[in-house]
Amino acid sequence: METSALIKSLVREGQLLAAAADAAGPGALVPTCPGWRMRDLLRHTGTVHRWATSFVTEGHTAYRPDAGEPDLDGDALLEWFREGHGLLVAALSEAPADLACWSFLPAPSPLAFWARRQAHETAVHRADAESASDGRPGPVAAEFAVDGIDELLAAFHARRKSRVRTATPEVLRVTATDTGDAWTVRLSQEPARTERGGEGPCDCELSGSAERLYLTLWNRLPLDAVSVTGDAALARLWRETSGITWQ
Repeated sequence: METSALIKSLVREGQLLAAAADAAGPGALVPTCPGWRMRDLLRHTGTVHRWATSFVTEGHTAYRPDAGEPDLDGDALLEWFREGHGLLVAALSEAPADLACWSFLPAPSPLAFWARRQAHETAVHRADAESASDGRPGPVAAEFAVDGIDELLAAFHARRKSRVRTATPEVLRVTATDTGDAWTVRLSQEPARTERGGEGPCDCELSGSAERLYLTLWNRLPLDAVSVTGDAALARLWRETSGITWQ
């Protein structure tokens, strides 16, 4: 997706997250993040937004830790979240195309990286907030979902820190039935290697709409939200080991 489109998605996702948090209240349990209440979700996501903003606006060329979560709650916390989201959107919207700063996944540029990463960070946590508020996440646009699946499979889980490993080589296929996009994920004792396309044999296939695959691969919907064919143990392995943690 184009950077400008990702920034527009970031605007929408942050607004929806805030609306769901407001509706549920700060003490609502977040079922997709065991042990968290809405206040924890807002503190985490708002901290990530400010952390990302610091790289874009200050041009840090090496990793820097975040500034820590605020001791806020209730309306003050929600306002703090909204303010930080707005600062991030403004920073990305105003940044030059040749922005030079630290990033941690492959991307055409640091600006493209931060726009993509924060749009999907916010979308996943918007799903968390809506699960706490309405019991289920709201819709995800198909093009955006495809972009997020691509980031998750080809970027996050290509890193050495990914825990998705198999004792012997196996192939997981992911197929979006509504868009025609497919990914072939080659698993082994090394980091996963993901290729676009669905040719060749596979040991397990996850198929469904891009939206459902996006939310399932990010562990925001259960595995039965998509179709699983072949070795279901490989799908369960994904579920148990694919979580992305902060820091």
